Amino acid sequence: MRGFGHLTLILLCLLFFALLPYLPLGIWRDFLLDVGFFVLLFTALALSWDLVARTGQLSLAHGAFFGLGAYGAGLLAPQVGTLPALFLGALGAGAGALVLGWITLRLHGLYFAMASLAFSEVLRTIALKLPFTGGPIGLPVPPPFGGSWPLAAYYLSFSVLFLATALSLWAERSPFRLAQAATRQSEAVARVLGVQVVRVKLWSLLLGSLVAGLAGGVYGMKTLFLSPYDAFSLGRAVEALVIPIFGGLYTTLGPLMGGVVLVSLEHALRLWIKEGYLVVYGAILILVILFLPRGLVGILGRRRG
Repeated sequence: MRGFGHLTLILLCLLFFALLPYLPLGIWRDFLLDVGFFVLLFTALALSWDLVARTGQLSLAHGAFFGLGAYGAGLLAPQVGTLPALFLGALGAGAGALVLGWITLRLHGLYFAMASLAFSEVLRTIALKLPFTGGPIGLPVPPPFGGSWPLAAYYLSFSVLFLATALSLWAERSPFRLAQAATRQSEAVARVLGVQVVRVKLWSLLLGSLVAGLAGGVYGMKTLFLSPYDAFSLGRAVEALVIPIFGGLYTTLGPLMGGVVLVSLEHALRLWIKEGYLVVYGAILILVILFLPRGLVGILGRRRG
């Protein structure tokens, strides 16, 4: 019953965002579609981070995967078109994840977190120095499909969220979930039980990085400009981990609820309070983390007894 309820909420959420451009939004239409775009994109990034967290790894490399996908798609789009550029940009992020995983996945806890943070900083420094990335000046990016479809960026971000949700549900409802949970609880015990711990962590990191790379590629095509400080920002990795903690870790519904509430709240506070909105935003985050240790998903659990 619990799984059916969660799945129903997930499907209703996806249906709402699929139909959002066709709802009577009035004079707020452009603003609400912009907010919807960022809700979809950063929720997908949060789901990709949660896929890695289910193995017990604290990844701070999602900013790097996001940036690799953004720069890969931004550089290739003028030559190969929108969809191949996004695909190749995501593959670039996946290749980066394999390199990072090969080097660091035997590390645990904070050691892996520090190594993934260093990986992100190294890539940002490289992007600042390479001439074809535009260096500190930045890189202009063409709009998706040459700008012929105004809703292209919105539905591309919806597609990324749909893919992230499908991957998360697969991982949540397949034997892969048991391997991830065993790895998270105790790697030594998981090995005794026959779980190939490094392979499980590497697959989780690869799947998460592919989604993060796609999200980065769509982000560049929406903003039409990339800079290393923005694309490889540590803030991306922090946002990717805050949303699942806010919504509920190791679930599909948790990051989905967290992304919808947090990203919408951030835009609303920025509109209504302007300067100082981060104080209110931070206070709400602290209260939820203190009083809802299981995140927003925990409220649903309480109501069902």
